[in-house]
Amino acid sequence: MNFPTPLPASRAILKFGRDLSFARRRRRFSQASFAERVGVSLATLKRLEGGDPRVAFEVVARALHVLGEIDRIDKLLDTREDALGLVLMDEQLPMRVRSRKTSAAL
Repeated sequence: MNFPTPLPASRAILKFGRDLSFARRRRRFSQASFAERVGVSLATLKRLEGGDPRVAFEVVARALHVLGEIDRIDKLLDTREDALGLVLMDEQLPMRVRSRKTSAAL
């Protein structure tokens, strides 16, 4: 089944492609040399920079690695900073916790 990409996701992917292109050019990499360093074809790099959502996430990770920005992937959904997730978990905490009864000493 092929579901349409939500508009906010499409916009984010397009922005990522533009930002990747800017980052590459700021580092003075040509598309050909950057594609070679990432290990992809020039066509794949052009699709990535153009915001094609079908480019594999592995390619995104490798491109970030070449740019020296791989640590950003770790921070995408850091569970320690997931405010909504933490609030939802806190709502499910029990009102009180009872200690377990222990069996008599042996």
